[in-house]
Amino acid sequence: MRNSNYLKMALSILLHSKIRSWLTIIGIVIGVGAVVGIMSLSENMQKDMEERLSEMDLTAITISPGSSRAMMSMGPGGGGGGGSSASSEDTNLTKKDIMALKSVDGIQYMYGQISGQEDVYFLGEEAELSITGVDPQVWQYSTTDTVESGRLLEPSDNYVAVIGSGVAEDVFDNEVGLNQVLTIAGKSVRVVGILESEGGSGDNSIIMPIDAAVTLIEDAEPDVFDTIVVKAESMDIAENVSAEIEEKLMLSRHVTEKDQDFSVSTSASMVETASEMMESMTLFLAAIAGVSLVVGAVGIANTMFTSVMEKTREIGTMKAIGATNKDILMIFMMNSALVGFVGGILGVIVGSMVTALFPLLGMQMMGGSVSVGLSPTLTAFGLSIAVAVGVISGVVPAFQASRMKPVDALRYE
Repeated sequence: MRNSNYLKMALSILLHSKIRSWLTIIGIVIGVGAVVGIMSLSENMQKDMEERLSEMDLTAITISPGSSRAMMSMGPGGGGGGGSSASSEDTNLTKKDIMALKSVDGIQYMYGQISGQEDVYFLGEEAELSITGVDPQVWQYSTTDTVESGRLLEPSDNYVAVIGSGVAEDVFDNEVGLNQVLTIAGKSVRVVGILESEGGSGDNSIIMPIDAAVTLIEDAEPDVFDTIVVKAESMDIAENVSAEIEEKLMLSRHVTEKDQDFSVSTSASMVETASEMMESMTLFLAAIAGVSLVVGAVGIANTMFTSVMEKTREIGTMKAIGATNKDILMIFMMNSALVGFVGGILGVIVGSMVTALFPLLGMQMMGGSVSVGLSPTLTAFGLSIAVAVGVISGVVPAFQASRMKPVDALRYE
């Protein structure tokens, strides 16, 4: 018997058991749709993360007050940790710590940074925004931020600021332009630069010289920092520099690992942590979606067993006129594969629709919206896994049908 005949007969079985077949197909649609949707989301999030990480400075090292305070987001200073403040229980970072690190080999740039939330006024409007104070003499060389218009901070600057694109365009009803004045804590601050949008929290930040920021941020003190940002000479030595920094600070602050009152983290370690978290989340969600496929497989097996019982007399007739065990096996295997294939096609469509809905549901990764799209590879994978589930589920019922004896099959009522 030809393969085309197998297909025609398998299709006939599928069409003549419509309700049961479609209920079975729905199980496959849900399973494949869930798997494809989750994997597509993971794939797009991975691409989005790689694009963002490619813009990060992997030579950056962040020193924060308090032990085990790993920084999970890059601050507007370009080195990370712009949004962290020491609690009352933490030992402050001071200029003395910066002086202690001057002898560490491999450091290219280093500066202290402070930050805080303050009310900002512009043309009668008020908004609470993040203020970051940096050393302009060092920051302009170590930051990865780029200006859309204007310039970065310079050593001679005082009450001036570089603002994120969100502050310039979205926070106030009127756009904030170059050389316009913001009022912070009763002081006038002139805008000298507007940063390019990065899609993160840094878009709503105001960066200014640390000497001026100390007078504007509540509870800020001179020579006391929320973060010390270090830039290593190269990415290859960043981890070694980080280890030496930790050792130097433990000596200068007279602490041990047990009572360590600061933490040191590198951009590379944060990247690795983020990647591991994403992989774990993807595996967990894929495992949950896989349960739907198992349920769908059980449904196919159940449908196939029922079809074999219903077609018992027909199987006996076919064998009586010369059909072989292989012919019967192939017909029912083809039928189960068709169920999986149809479910796979619909599942891929559902999965692509679910993926397209994620941005509408506000799904974000690393502060920015996740791009969407179903790759050809993922589409092929979804179809393949659906057909594979169908074939595997149909093996036992098909084998059982092929082993029937013609006499017993013809007597079946």
